[in-house]
Amino acid sequence: MIEIRWHGRGGQGAKTAAMLFAETAIEEGKFAQGFPEYGPERMGAPVKGFTRIDNKPIRIHSGIENPQVVVVLDQTLLETIDVTEGMPDDGILIINTEKKPEQIRKQFGIKKGKIYTVNATKIALDTIGRPIPNTVMLGALIKVTNVLDLDTLLKNIVKKFSKKFSDKVVEGNVQAIKKAFEEVKGE
Repeated sequence: MIEIRWHGRGGQGAKTAAMLFAETAIEEGKFAQGFPEYGPERMGAPVKGFTRIDNKPIRIHSGIENPQVVVVLDQTLLETIDVTEGMPDDGILIINTEKKPEQIRKQFGIKKGKIYTVNATKIALDTIGRPIPNTVMLGALIKVTNVLDLDTLLKNIVKKFSKKFSDKVVEGNVQAIKKAFEEVKGE
């Protein structure tokens, strides 16, 4: 089983990303859970989302304390929260930032895991026109983990988003995911 913990701020889409990733896993015939941690749900407040994916039924129904992968939608959270808490030494940390992985490791004294970065906010602004990094980070997550297929994710995004967004927004999200898939950088 792979467990992913999402860190973001209210309004950045951590809950949506956690759920979309789980739904995409289900589309691929896997078992999955995607859910948020409910707390002070106000714009800008720190929030968490969780995703579990496995090839067999998942019997755990709790928050994720030892994630193999941590996705950070807002770099400023690194200043106040230990996003690597519970992550194993060989875990994966994916951060929305314009900085290189080495710079992040040095600046925040991160000792464990492999760090990947992508400027998801810039990509979102360029493709969607809004600074919402959640779907962008899905592209980086797929590239780094290879847990799901990029085409399955893109089809799922089109299917889900077409119901509530314009074709322009749907296409912007597809382009954002592809761009993050191409631009994510690791140490």
